[in-house]
Amino acid sequence: MTPRDSRFQPGRTTLLLVDMQTVWMRSPTGAAEDYFTVRNTHVAVPNQVRLLRTARALGIDVLHTIIRSLRSDGRDRSLDHKLTPIHIAPDDPDGDIIPELAPCRDEIVLPKTSSGVFNSTNIDYILRNLGTDHLIIAGQLTDQCVDMAVRDAADRGYRVLLPEDACSTYSAERHAAALSAFGGYCTLTDTENVLRRMREISSHA
Repeated sequence: MTPRDSRFQPGRTTLLLVDMQTVWMRSPTGAAEDYFTVRNTHVAVPNQVRLLRTARALGIDVLHTIIRSLRSDGRDRSLDHKLTPIHIAPDDPDGDIIPELAPCRDEIVLPKTSSGVFNSTNIDYILRNLGTDHLIIAGQLTDQCVDMAVRDAADRGYRVLLPEDACSTYSAERHAAALSAFGGYCTLTDTENVLRRMREISSHA
């Protein structure tokens, strides 16, 4: 049995970016320089851009998942999203992915109506059809939707890697606690290591 952090294989590696939408980039405190805003601006988003550019250059599959209702009235949402309440209508520009990470041709965008992308989209079906073995996950929030994506992907048999410096949540304490909690389900690493391993695909193809 090969380990979780085995070499990436051509055509069997996918990058998944989680919930990088305009609506979720706003500071929860309203402050311009709180932890969340600073981390996204100077750490998480720049690292996601690097991952995305490298994936595109090497022909690595890219998927984006966003929180977005399928109906304008949001009746299709999960009960939890109705109670929270979270509702982003299909035509709401706030639900669009931020320009720095905007999808290109052939990058699949999966709207989800719950926190877990494996619960409310056909991502597992898509990943299996793509032949995915290694799944690189980055995005936000580390302790919510990213957490669920990591655990659910691991349970379904994907070799998950999480570059922790390409993820964000509302405090350093929450980020660290999440990594400690779900670290057993993935390879915890950083962007530089993932980029190096991505580039090895072309040199060993």
